Amino acid sequence: MTIDRRSRVLVAMSGGVDSSVAAALLAEQGDEVVGATMKLWGGETDSGCCSVSDVDDARRVADQLGIDHHVFAFAEEFDEHVVAPYVDAHARGLTPNPCIECNRHLKFDALVARADRLGFDAVATGHHARVVSMADGTRRVGRGADRAKDQSYVLHMLDQPTLARVLFPLGSMTKHEVRRRATQIGLRTADKPDSQDVCFVSSTKGRSGFLGDRMDLHLGRLVDGDGNEVGQVAAIELVTVGQRRGLGLAGGAEHRYAVDVDLSTATVTIGTAAELRTRRTTVDRPVWAAGPHVGDVLVQVSAHGEPRPAVLVGDDDGLAVEWANAVRRVAPGQSVVFYDVDRPDTVVGGALAT
Repeated sequence: MTIDRRSRVLVAMSGGVDSSVAAALLAEQGDEVVGATMKLWGGETDSGCCSVSDVDDARRVADQLGIDHHVFAFAEEFDEHVVAPYVDAHARGLTPNPCIECNRHLKFDALVARADRLGFDAVATGHHARVVSMADGTRRVGRGADRAKDQSYVLHMLDQPTLARVLFPLGSMTKHEVRRRATQIGLRTADKPDSQDVCFVSSTKGRSGFLGDRMDLHLGRLVDGDGNEVGQVAAIELVTVGQRRGLGLAGGAEHRYAVDVDLSTATVTIGTAAELRTRRTTVDRPVWAAGPHVGDVLVQVSAHGEPRPAVLVGDDDGLAVEWANAVRRVAPGQSVVFYDVDRPDTVVGGALAT
């Protein structure tokens, strides 16, 4: 999308260095920039995200840049689309990714809709990603220049209408370049640490405390591959496939992992690293950048994981990833993101592991 130099751009400003520099870059190039901070979580937080101090940092940066700044209250939407599904996923034995759901429903749905109503031409964020224009006229999410900070994985759900409206000013910059630019400008956020992923889970209460306040946690049995009980876990809802630490297992010659979690019987099956590996992962709820895709892909199963070659087989009613080489089993509920083998820095879609 080509944005006129005097286009009106609403910049999502979280109070961090990335969004601060994104706003500064757009203002420098002559766009009519307005900052917006989304107030999402009113509970306890110490993650450097969603706190009162973050709103203050965003407002002060906007003042320094000479741009207007607004605070949008989306706490109800955040609770409905991010917090409640996070709790529900754990209750069903799934491994959720709340940052992806926040991007899906808040930053690139509620905020874009608000920008439309206010007459903005585009929405910009400080994500390390790019919008890639394809030869057929479609757009895709592309990796950011800084591979260590690339956020294409958590943006894989963006569709064509959204990709036509969003800007990622930092897509061609490394994190070092972003901080250096912030220092040159004199932004108060230049040295501010990056936020943690789950902004609503504080370090004082942790995941178990947060979930324990909102759902019942149940004792679970640990069994080996033969069904012999070898231990217990205090909360089976907190165990995820692939987990090794926190299972209370005595040390041995070989590490043991959770290879299956069955909430219906409150049972966690443990096994070796070899038993955790698989050649096939079934997925559902696929989303596509520009239409369904089957055949060869590169697949990433975590925000900064290594993309691995695979083949997508089936269709939207029954889709599976067949791996070129055996990989660690993907936890149910985890996002599985597909990249183009011919253009490996571009996203073709994604789905949830089952």
